Amino acid sequence: MSVTIKDVAKMAGVSVATVSRMLNGTTTVSTAAAEKIKQSIEDLGYSPNFLGRNLRRSETNIILAIIPAAEQSFYNEVLRGMQNTALKYNYDLLIGISNANYDTEKRLLSMLTNRVVDAAVILGSKLTGDELNSLGDRFPIALCCERVDGASVLTVTVDDENASFAAVQAVINKGHRRIGLVTVKAPVPSALSRKIGYINALERNNILLNEDYIFSGGYDYDNAQTAFSYFASLKEPPTAICCVSDMLAVGVIKAAITSGTEYGSKLSVVGFDNIPLAGLYTPGLATVEQPGFTLGKTVIEGLIKNKNNDRKENNYIKLPYKFIERESLKDF
Repeated sequence: MSVTIKDVAKMAGVSVATVSRMLNGTTTVSTAAAEKIKQSIEDLGYSPNFLGRNLRRSETNIILAIIPAAEQSFYNEVLRGMQNTALKYNYDLLIGISNANYDTEKRLLSMLTNRVVDAAVILGSKLTGDELNSLGDRFPIALCCERVDGASVLTVTVDDENASFAAVQAVINKGHRRIGLVTVKAPVPSALSRKIGYINALERNNILLNEDYIFSGGYDYDNAQTAFSYFASLKEPPTAICCVSDMLAVGVIKAAITSGTEYGSKLSVVGFDNIPLAGLYTPGLATVEQPGFTLGKTVIEGLIKNKNNDRKENNYIKLPYKFIERESLKDF
């Protein structure tokens, strides 16, 4: 049989209320009583039911973070920033993986209605703006890294469009005019914004948009290899390829190197995110740096502020980016 608070009180020779007060820290308990209670807890192996206690208080001091995929290393720094900041404010971070699945995301978010968590941050949501707004009216929620059109909830990202523009402009400054783009078929807001930035940079520099230079697939490694093969097959292939993520860019570089062709050896490749692998890879990957830790820190600070105030500040915060030039971007 499990040990109860009544067993602890009986062994310590105090009331159940006294044990409860000490565990909750609501009032001061005499040193003598506290020592007896601590010893009884140790002797009996008692484990307080903190979840039940928190449910009665209607708070848990737990924030749920939902990520769409565990294999995306970019999320590591974002989650580190979230956790460090949460701990600073005496909150714990619970991580759930939705696998970019609508039903799974909804099931994870039910922890809000079940009062298992106090608040939630979603890093890439499948919910509509209206669904998020409805949820945000009842609970503290926020979006991080990915916006959702029509969602009036706290959102923290980088300026994807201008960041992509800066990356393509850096490629153009190296003398390239035939510039490809590897993006994704799925309607991912950040990828759509990065495509707009690519198009705007071409237009600003009087470079005619060539639809043949845009390849859409998935975020996976195989898509990057297919993208390289596709571009290499064109009569006039692009001399530089910009990718909407570093993993796609690394995949393109790998395919280019293993192709053993002159085209592969001369090709310039640019990524987006600046994951740790970008600086370790050979050649070093030119990319846009997203401030992952600061993204996580900023969203948690805003979320906790909203939780503790009657009036929520549902701002759309765009953090600074930086273009990192490395060996994968060559002069044309």
